[in-house]
Amino acid sequence: MTEEQIVEFWTMFENYIDKKQMNLCVEKYVDMVIDFGVDDQTLKGCIGHSTILDSAIYYYFEMDEDDEYNEDWDE
Repeated sequence: MTEEQIVEFWTMFENYIDKKQMNLCVEKYVDMVIDFGVDDQTLKGCIGHSTILDSAIYYYFEMDEDDEYNEDWDE
């Protein structure tokens, strides 16, 4: 999957998800994308398109939002 596909799929379904379940769904979505073989760099490239998706990606990488601009986060 490409960055564009990951973001497009998420934004397509995001509007149909119950707000109470949003965090769980986006975390499961990120897990599924990883299970499909998307590499870390591609997933990191999705940051900046959806706030909720960004949060799940940060959570997956155990990062803070401020770490996005940290040069050492590729380690």
